[in-house]
Amino acid sequence: MSKRRQKHQSLLRFFSQREAVDVPQILKAGIGAFVAIALLGLLLEPTGLPLLIAPFGASAILVYGYPGTAFAQPLNVLGSYLIAAAIAFVAASQCPGAVWATALAVALSLIVMMSLRVTHPPAGAIPLIAFADPSHVIQLTQVAIVGAVILIVLAFVLHRLPPRSRYTVRPSPESPNMPPSAICDDDVSSND
Repeated sequence: MSKRRQKHQSLLRFFSQREAVDVPQILKAGIGAFVAIALLGLLLEPTGLPLLIAPFGASAILVYGYPGTAFAQPLNVLGSYLIAAAIAFVAASQCPGAVWATALAVALSLIVMMSLRVTHPPAGAIPLIAFADPSHVIQLTQVAIVGAVILIVLAFVLHRLPPRSRYTVRPSPESPNMPPSAICDDDVSSND
């Protein structure tokens, strides 16, 4: 068999092994992400907070697109943003502009998140934002909390609309540090 034909067959196998696409669920996730980011944008002026930060885009993808995963759970989202903001505050106030302190803040955020089993990866970017502008680290803490709460509240509402999806999922005792793939789309029922 020629190399070209082997590559073609490999690509066919790769794409044919994909699961079926749930178009209504995907559209609902996209609408949720749109509404969440638009709402954060609309709140810029009345709150005076720069609520459009990059980590919230990544959070929206997890919370609305993959609601059954461990990383998307409400406690993980809020807990991780609180942890990262607190650690970023200490690092930025004690060592403003120090690259090593920023790297340490990201590492400590990860360690604390994992130890408390509340990991939400987008929150790991908060110390980097604090490093970019250490003079506004208190405001960044407010942004992290307000934004996380808005994303969570909207997720509770969105996931109760048809097609329904289960948003809050507890880890099993056998697997308290479950990876995000531990709870699959198969576990999310439209009848919940």
